Amino acid sequence: MAEMGKGVTAGKLASNVQKRLTRAQEKVLQKLGKADETRDAAFEEMVANFNKQMTEGSKLQKDLKAYVTAVKTLHDASRHLQDCLAEMYEPDWFGKEEMDSLAEDTDTLWLDYHQNITDKSVTSMDMYLTQFPDIKARIAKRDRKMVDFDSARHHFASLQKGKKKDEAKIAKAEEELGRAQKIFEELNVELQDELPALWDNRVGVYVNTFQSLAGQQEKFHREMSKLSQNLNDIMTKLEEQRQLKKDETAAEKTVEGAKSDEANHSESPSSPPKVAQRPGPPPSRPPPRPSPSPDQVRSHAGLFEDEAPVPDTNADSAGTKATEQNAVTNGSEGELPAGFLYKVKAIHDYSATDGDELELTIGDVVLVLAFDNPDEQDDGWLMGMQESQWLQKKEASAKGVFPENFTQKV
Repeated sequence: MAEMGKGVTAGKLASNVQKRLTRAQEKVLQKLGKADETRDAAFEEMVANFNKQMTEGSKLQKDLKAYVTAVKTLHDASRHLQDCLAEMYEPDWFGKEEMDSLAEDTDTLWLDYHQNITDKSVTSMDMYLTQFPDIKARIAKRDRKMVDFDSARHHFASLQKGKKKDEAKIAKAEEELGRAQKIFEELNVELQDELPALWDNRVGVYVNTFQSLAGQQEKFHREMSKLSQNLNDIMTKLEEQRQLKKDETAAEKTVEGAKSDEANHSESPSSPPKVAQRPGPPPSRPPPRPSPSPDQVRSHAGLFEDEAPVPDTNADSAGTKATEQNAVTNGSEGELPAGFLYKVKAIHDYSATDGDELELTIGDVVLVLAFDNPDEQDDGWLMGMQESQWLQKKEASAKGVFPENFTQKV
C-alpha cells in the first residue's frame, strides 16, 4: 500500500479511524448507562487543580506583560518630560550641567528597571507556563487511553459471556485488553506523580516572581527618589537665584529713583520734597497738661493784635487780606510776627487725639510758637498755630501742639 503522507500509511490511518469510532461508541454507551466507566476521583481533583493553576498562571503572565508595557509607557513619558525641560533650560540658569546629567541618569534608571522586571519576572513566568501544554496533552491522551481500556475490557467481557466462545477471539481480545491497560496505567501513574508536584510548585513560582518584582521596584523607587530630590534642589536654587536678581533689580531702581528725586529737588528748590514713606507714630506724650490760664491767653492775643496790620477803612478788605497772607507766607524768619519762631509745613495728615492738639492736613503751614514754660514741652512735639487761623484773626486759643516728625521746616 502506498504511503498516504509522511510517516502515515493507509493501514495506520484506518487504525486511527477505527479507534475514534470505537471510542465514540464507548462514550455513547457510558452516557446511556449501558457500559460502566472507569472513574478516579483523586485524579479528577488533580486535573481540576491543574486547569485552575494553568488559568491563574496565564492571567498572571498577561498582567505582568501589561505592567511591563505600562513601565515602558511611563519611561517614554519621563523621557519626553526631561527632553522638554532640557530644551527650555537656559544655559546661564543655575545647574544646567546637573540638569543634563540628571536627565541621563533618569533615562538609564528606567531602562534598567524595564529590563530587570522583564528578565526576572516575565521571563520566569513564561518558562513556568511552557510545561502546561505538554501536560495538558498527556492528560487528554490518558483520557483517550482510559476509554480504550474500558472498550477493550467490555469487549473481552462480552466475548466471555457469549454462547459460542471463540477462543482465538477471546485470546486476541485479552491481549488487546492487556495492552490498553498497560498504556493507560503508565500514563495514569506518571500524571499522578507530576500533577501534585506541579500544583505545589506554584507557590515557589509566585514567591520568586513577586519577590523579584518587589525588589526591583524598591531599588528603582529608591534611586528615583534621590534623582527627584536632586531635581527639586536644583529648582529651589534656580528660584532663589531668580528672586535674588529680582531684588537686586528692584534695589537698583530704588537707588536710581532716589538719585532722580535728589536731582529734581536740586533743580527745583521750591517744589515740595517727595516723602518715600510715612513716618512712624508720633512720640508718646504724658497725660494732657492743664489748659493755659486766661492771662496767658490774653498775653498771646495781645501779641497777635499788636502785630496784625490795621485795615484801612477806605481800602478793599480783600486786598488787605491778600497782602497780609503774602507777608506771612513769603516772609523770612526775621519778618515773622513777634512771638513766632519759624514756619513748618505738614507732610503727613495727623488726627488729633487730645483737646490741645492740632489737626494737620498735608500742605498746612503752621506758625511755631515757643512754650510759655519750656518744662511743659514734650520731646518730639511743637507748639503752633495754623497760618490760616492767624490770617483770620483767630484768638490765641486756636494754637495747639503737634508731632514734629509729621512736618518739615520751610
